[in-house]
Amino acid sequence: MQKKVYVTGLGAISAIGKSVEEMFLALKAQHACMGGVERFDTLLRHIPVCEVKADNSDLLKMLPHQIDRGKDYSRTCLLGMIAAFQALQGSHSAVPAEKMSIVGATTVAGMDYNERYFRALTEGTANPYWVELLDCADATQQIAKATGIFANITTVTTACSSSANAIIVGARMIRNGLADKVLVGGADALTRFTMNGFNSLQILSPTGCKPFDAHRNGVTLGEGAAYLLLESENTALADDIQCELSGYGSTSDAYHQTSSSPDGEGAVMAIRKALSTAGLTPDCIDCINAHGTGTEVNDLSEGRAIETVFGTKIPPISSTKGYTGHTLAAAGAIEAIISTLSIREKLLFPNIGFENAMPEVAFTPNILLQSADIHHVMSNSFGFGGNNVSLIFSSC
Repeated sequence: MQKKVYVTGLGAISAIGKSVEEMFLALKAQHACMGGVERFDTLLRHIPVCEVKADNSDLLKMLPHQIDRGKDYSRTCLLGMIAAFQALQGSHSAVPAEKMSIVGATTVAGMDYNERYFRALTEGTANPYWVELLDCADATQQIAKATGIFANITTVTTACSSSANAIIVGARMIRNGLADKVLVGGADALTRFTMNGFNSLQILSPTGCKPFDAHRNGVTLGEGAAYLLLESENTALADDIQCELSGYGSTSDAYHQTSSSPDGEGAVMAIRKALSTAGLTPDCIDCINAHGTGTEVNDLSEGRAIETVFGTKIPPISSTKGYTGHTLAAAGAIEAIISTLSIREKLLFPNIGFENAMPEVAFTPNILLQSADIHHVMSNSFGFGGNNVSLIFSSC
């Protein structure tokens, strides 16, 4: 029989808080943190983003003493290390760090240093080491080194579903007896590359994202990191357990390089796989943390997928990207933590920014902070290239 997978540690940093508890307070206060880019020069300064209000030196100060402060770290790596150390503080089981595994995720990796390296090359001041920081595996490797984890070190990059897929990889390791304790999550930093890339697709919102609104006009980019500690039933201590990761589904429909399929076919398959893995029917789900980026295509595709699976009995739905922005590879892990908070605190978080119902779907998102008896939360993460993930978190 496959082992149960429990969440025993949480760590996060985003525009709305430098810890899980700070994020929770911001969610309760319905406090979004959108504004213009402050950390680097860009012609897109007028576009709202959700930026962590701390420069790299401030982030470094948040890390424990064992971090080598004479070394260069990408911003993605610093954000990831902060979240990882927070998550590790939550578990007290006897599994030593050297027997733990880590599955990290990113999309832009050390692109901030790559941009510096490009300019420094023209000035003759480039540091050759900066090239290593660009590697997608760099942040995961640095977190593993800093925490003493080395049983298995893996990095996943599947666009905006990356950290959700990292959670699945870690869960499968535990369920199949390959590990008892796995640190899973992801990180991404805002960069010029990110801003310009999404701008070239003409999907950046000039006013701030409005998920599932009839007049939605694009995505709001964010930055941040989140890590969860997953443990098997063999090692997890009752006092540490936050919830159970009961189900998951991952598909790749390969419909288009950047666009979701109009009918949400890949999302439908991922959602149904998650329900099947958890042994649940659609009516068991108490709420959905939607991917909900606020783009015309994504919200319509996800909305149709939800209606296909749930029919007319759709549970409360909200997207929390109006708070954190779309944090790319970190989004799945950040929203997994928000889903865990919904179970722990018995709260439905509102979909801020919503004003007008989409005419193409029958549901409207939840817009009120309200108490609810929540046992099963579905969290969706969909990425470029048709990478679709659905996770289910359950109370214990």
